[in-house]
Amino acid sequence: MKHRERAVSLFETERLVARKLSHQDVPVLTAMLSDPEVMKFSVRGVCDEEATRKFVDWCLECYASQGIGPWAFCEKESGHFIGFCGIGPELVGDVEEFNLGYRLARRFWHQGYATEAVKGVLQYAFDQTHRESVIVIIEPEHTASVRVTEKVGFRDYTIREFHARAVRVYRMTCDDWALHNKLS
Repeated sequence: MKHRERAVSLFETERLVARKLSHQDVPVLTAMLSDPEVMKFSVRGVCDEEATRKFVDWCLECYASQGIGPWAFCEKESGHFIGFCGIGPELVGDVEEFNLGYRLARRFWHQGYATEAVKGVLQYAFDQTHRESVIVIIEPEHTASVRVTEKVGFRDYTIREFHARAVRVYRMTCDDWALHNKLS
């Protein structure tokens, strides 16, 4: 399904364009978020149209209040909506953190898009919005996300309980990001 850009892009990577999600994305986003394989490691599980609309509403609130949030990613060449990636506020224990999250439609898996999108988001988060640190919360069994996370430079993690699940909580600081990019 083709989903052309309808809004101003926030930033681009080699193959992708990032922009704010909108209610126009609800149909294509619902198709993605209703796929049990895509949502296998989501604390929310599969999403119907109403849950997807609430997610987009939350994203719009994040953009307005924080200047960040999960952003739509589209292929530059085709305009296809591939998924979302971004950072948003997340309560971990009793501390609000900026958590990196992403989801891609299954047909875009195993093409390097997740790594490319995550790098673009981290660049934006540290260089444009000057975040001090970003975390990632991952179930250890989610090996594909563990690989992406470690490939982009997250190293150390702690084991925590999150929504009654044992998870790894990785943290990257702005200095860690600068060092990782200097070395790579």
